[in-house]
Amino acid sequence: MRLRHIEIFQAILQTGSVTGAASLLNVSQPAASKALQHAEAQLGFTLFKRVRGQLLPTPEARILEQSTARVFEELQRARRLAGGLRQQSARSLRVVATPSLAQSLLPKVIPRWMKRFPGVPYELATHHTPELVENLLLHESDLALTLQDPKHAGLSMRTLAQGQMVVIAPPGHWPIHSLDEPLDIQELGGEPLLALDTRDALGSLLDHHLGEAPQPPQVVARVQTWLLARSLVAEGLGLAVVDPLTGYGPGAPIQVRALRPMLPVKFYALTRPDEGTSEALEGLLEELSKEAAGLMG
Repeated sequence: MRLRHIEIFQAILQTGSVTGAASLLNVSQPAASKALQHAEAQLGFTLFKRVRGQLLPTPEARILEQSTARVFEELQRARRLAGGLRQQSARSLRVVATPSLAQSLLPKVIPRWMKRFPGVPYELATHHTPELVENLLLHESDLALTLQDPKHAGLSMRTLAQGQMVVIAPPGHWPIHSLDEPLDIQELGGEPLLALDTRDALGSLLDHHLGEAPQPPQVVARVQTWLLARSLVAEGLGLAVVDPLTGYGPGAPIQVRALRPMLPVKFYALTRPDEGTSEALEGLLEELSKEAAGLMG
């Protein structure tokens, strides 16, 4: 099978029709139909049968599916890399951050940075940490911001700020005089808790500490982002343990207390080591570090 045949084959598997495959690959329907016919002629057997208006894969197609999927994924990856390199040549600063960092830091930092570097084009996007790493490796971004150490040998990592996890609660949950006092993790026992997904490294660490408490909290829900946890806490749905940038950042009113024992958290900037830095990027890192230190310190 040629690469074009594999593209059409995989696109039809994903969409269930030649029309959908043509749209996915940005080609005309006749071109997609012709490519499918060529593929089947070259292979010597049928790949799809039409059943009630849908194209269903034949047994032979199912056998081919797994092997061609790997080739298709690598082809898509190569195209993403080429696109990233093409965008890189435009010399815009492309920044990608986790959702909580994008919400708590970038709206405050970007305006100050723009005053220092007027006219420098920039792009902002959000992803979770595994996608941030992939974006950098595919040259789709120049700078990634995260609170997790991805432990990837192919990237350079710089610590911009560090602090400790905090406990957040709905307004009025704690007496005002107690807000300056750390909350012992055991005091979360029996409390309704919005917990972070355990696939998150910090979420897993927190679960370990909570599991050692004599009375664990009542986990009412697990959420994928600290930002979502903060919004739910503000609505009175429970407490949450979050990073200080989320806790002290913008949003609906909540109460915030330090957690005891201290669970450290660091703010990382990731870049590719094979590329030099720029004055604009260094300026952004400086502004990010100052803003984060004020919230995390």
